[in-house]
Amino acid sequence: MDYNTAYERVNKIKKFYKSLLWFGIIAGIILLNDFLKDHFAGINIFSGHLFLIIWAIILTIKAVKLFVFDAEWEKELIEKELGKNKKPIDF
Repeated sequence: MDYNTAYERVNKIKKFYKSLLWFGIIAGIILLNDFLKDHFAGINIFSGHLFLIIWAIILTIKAVKLFVFDAEWEKELIEKELGKNKKPIDF
């Protein structure tokens, strides 16, 4: 991995962790507000929970792209595919 790729990856990881931190803060505020208000008598979809669910799905997708399907995975897959196309030379 060259410097530019590593720098870009570190920036993506940093942005992901910032998003995760903001998600935790906002989720804490919304859930604390619900607890103090209703004691979780009923979860209303329009009170912010739907927003948190969608945000959590987006963060999950970003995490999978960032940590599972990273540049090394892509490089290994390309090398594997290139290896399949090599045909022996018959003289």
